[in-house]
Amino acid sequence: MRLPLRPILSSLGHHRLTAGLLALQVALTCAFVTNAVFLIDDRIERLRTATGLPEDEVALVSVRGLHAKADAPAQWQADLIALRGIPGVTAATAIGATLPLSGGADDSGICADKRALERAIALRSSGAAGCVDASYYSGSPGFVRAMGARLIAGRDFRPDEYSSATPGTIIVTRSLAQQLWPDQGAVGKTLYAWDSQSTVVGVVEDLLRPRLRKPELDHLVALSPQLPTGNQTHYLVRSAPEDRDRVLVQVAGVLARSGPLRMIPEDKQRSFAQIRARYFQRDTTMIGLLLAATTGLLFVTALGIGGLASFWVQQRTRQIGIRRAIGATRGDILRYFQAENLLIVGSGSALGMLLAMLLNQWLMLRYDAVPLPPLYLPAGAVTVLLLGQLAVLWPARRAATVAPAIATRTA
Repeated sequence: MRLPLRPILSSLGHHRLTAGLLALQVALTCAFVTNAVFLIDDRIERLRTATGLPEDEVALVSVRGLHAKADAPAQWQADLIALRGIPGVTAATAIGATLPLSGGADDSGICADKRALERAIALRSSGAAGCVDASYYSGSPGFVRAMGARLIAGRDFRPDEYSSATPGTIIVTRSLAQQLWPDQGAVGKTLYAWDSQSTVVGVVEDLLRPRLRKPELDHLVALSPQLPTGNQTHYLVRSAPEDRDRVLVQVAGVLARSGPLRMIPEDKQRSFAQIRARYFQRDTTMIGLLLAATTGLLFVTALGIGGLASFWVQQRTRQIGIRRAIGATRGDILRYFQAENLLIVGSGSALGMLLAMLLNQWLMLRYDAVPLPPLYLPAGAVTVLLLGQLAVLWPARRAATVAPAIATRTA
């Protein structure tokens, strides 16, 4: 039996308001779910961002000295000797306040040549051509190796190049080298900052910045042989993955014995997994909220579709019986309600794709969101269509079981 589109359209014409409201609900659901799934995927991809560090081997411990006249360099040198004596420690170094995903900021504008620097100074911005804003990581001798940074050109810092003043040498990441000197070798180039200049002696594979920005800016990092100063010292301790937790437990005791009058807060004794989890805490929370909202909205929409279909089945019991009496099979009745649902949900999904694009445009303008890839639009529409077909299946099957004789007696 052919699908009777005219009776379906005629029936929907008698229920224009109800059908229209359901289609609008479907459209809003489609728009929200499409953007929510995209945002969830984007956040999950963000959670997977590689830092360039051997994360399962690294721990970070911060120590604050309480003695104002303490000899900080002598103290951190003694601390490093003690830390390297812990069984399982493969490397230990004193570093600056920042690491990838640490959330801090030690950024500076740097330029590829003097002319670019002069333009940047005139504009009072590192956005001038030939200049960028980069993050700096620094530490004591051996910090490049301790971080697990892999040299791809040039060399590591020599011991005599480390200084508490602004050093004359620097190592850059691959992305920073490409940004400043496209298609050129960076080693031997001079890097100009606002009040200093440094010679590039090496290039390493990309390292992530302390705070994520745009993907094309997230790996603009320079490594400096500047020694830590001040009463607060940060130690990067590296060990085999299976030894990391044990080593981290021992570090506080070793540092407490190494020097008196110091604070070693528990929240400053962290594995890199904890640093990563803390940095992405908002993203993880956002993923959970979006998943809950998406699931709830799909559930409510399915209830609306199923409830309306059940109501219409009850209203049309006599018409269903008449159709059965003139030869309609159970399959015909089932397909009738599924086709009716397809028309309503399909029109709502089409409107939903348009609303999804408008919602994404608003998110881009208001929250600097990423453009919605076109593939998500049909994927969202198909998801809602399948949900509609599943929601209407039970009422449609119930309608298909109506016997002609029973339906006739309801007249």
